[in-house]
Amino acid sequence: MIERWSRDQVLSLAPDASSRKAAQGVAAPGRWPVRGLTGEVLFGECEGSGATPYQACVDLGEPAYRCSCPSRKFPCKHALGLLLLWSSDGVPHADGLPAWAGEWLAQREARAARSAARLEAAPSPPPRNGESLRHGRVAAGLAELERWLADQIRQGLATAAPHDWEGLAKRLIDAQAPGAAGMVTRLARVRDEDEWPGRLLEEHALLHLLAVAYRRRAELPPELAETVLMRVGFPVTREEVLARPVVRDRWDVLGRRDEEQDRLTARRVWLRGRSTGRAALILSFAPSGQPLDASLVTGTAIDADLAFYPGAAPLRALVAHRHPPALREAVAEHAPQPSAPSGTLAGHASPSLSGAGSPRTGVRADSPEAPLMGGSGAETGSSAGDARGASSEAGGVVPGMSADDAMGEVAAALAADPWTESWPLVLTGVVPGEATLAGFPLLASWRGVWRLLAVSGGRPVTVAAEWTPRGLRPLTTWDEDGTVVIL
Repeated sequence: MIERWSRDQVLSLAPDASSRKAAQGVAAPGRWPVRGLTGEVLFGECEGSGATPYQACVDLGEPAYRCSCPSRKFPCKHALGLLLLWSSDGVPHADGLPAWAGEWLAQREARAARSAARLEAAPSPPPRNGESLRHGRVAAGLAELERWLADQIRQGLATAAPHDWEGLAKRLIDAQAPGAAGMVTRLARVRDEDEWPGRLLEEHALLHLLAVAYRRRAELPPELAETVLMRVGFPVTREEVLARPVVRDRWDVLGRRDEEQDRLTARRVWLRGRSTGRAALILSFAPSGQPLDASLVTGTAIDADLAFYPGAAPLRALVAHRHPPALREAVAEHAPQPSAPSGTLAGHASPSLSGAGSPRTGVRADSPEAPLMGGSGAETGSSAGDARGASSEAGGVVPGMSADDAMGEVAAALAADPWTESWPLVLTGVVPGEATLAGFPLLASWRGVWRLLAVSGGRPVTVAAEWTPRGLRPLTTWDEDGTVVIL
């Protein structure tokens, strides 16, 4: 049975501050005359202003949400309120699901089965073309970048104006090198920082290294050459990633962070494998104001297959498949089944994934073929293959590492991919300070230090954090009772 989530974990799922406030307003037992928990499925009927109560259902395994209210927010206040009741032990166990909840689960299973069938039937993508017209354009753009960088060093860093960077970035976009263009655009922000000369010189060095590495990519090891192409801006399709061997493990969800990028909101979710020790980053995007993927709950753990993007220090990955526990399968078997169109299934088989040009196989966490380095972002839900019927079990306090081991892991990641901008760490037995954590400086812009100090109370704690070149950004910690505290 799934362990109850903490109040912090539930409220972290809210799409905005108003939803968090509204959810607390409906989290009263009197508003839910019908409510219950069956296996991993939470259901209830919430009394509203109308004659008909709102029917809310939460599949705790993925998680996934359903509510009959007209709200466009996801999850809505009713689903969040029901979760808050459950987190405070306010939802009793039930013998079975109501018909409307069973029908919703069956529909989800049928959609997942169709998705799995499409994935299994999809042909392997063709090999990537080594040289093309685009490579010629990119080469010309990066050659101009090399000349511009040499001029900057010769004339002095203070001579560049923002319009110089903007113009160069636009020309790199025209040259089909969006990754390099993004690095150039960042220079204007670096110029506004304290101690900007040293930081700007670092950015110039990384840009020069990227331009030279692209020009000499034929001399590089294949994994590093792939990294260079992706950093420049060559895309790797979802189909190519899902065709790679997968790594199965029990993945702890360490934390997440949302950031605005132009008119998009990007969500970064950090994972770490219990058996492999691999790190993973799951990326999802949504237009500003639209709901983001909320299927990975901080502090839980999922049994899943991840397919990593190629590279010398692979971190980004797709959640290819989540494995349902036996309990979930038993609940689904006894749930009321609606009439379904011919050819749909109440359950589904796990899709297997292939490496390019090879039989469809996977790599288990306990296999000697499973690499020990982590990669750079993983996508979830319907955007990344069959992720239905998954279990998000309570993770407990996540196994961590010493400060020396953490520094060694970051050093190894940077040695493999010098353009690494972030990396997840789990530090154990550390006493946080106001400006440092286990010898790492804290990110100056991070505002959660007093909450972390309050949880610690001067005692050693385990902290999941995101390493960046400018300092650590703590994400999650655990109090002395093992309760998840989101920072």
